[in-house]
Amino acid sequence: MPLADNRINSRDLFSATREILILHGDETYRLRLTAQNKLILTK
Repeated sequence: MPLADNRINSRDLFSATREILILHGDETYRLRLTAQNKLILTK
């Protein structure tokens, strides 16, 4: 996953799936790509 200027292209994150899990400390967050191509982050 190329990182340039502190940016990651969402196409790289969602190339194989429409949802990823993000671990932040002791919490897990879900980042989901919707059918309308929007991002939703939930805890």
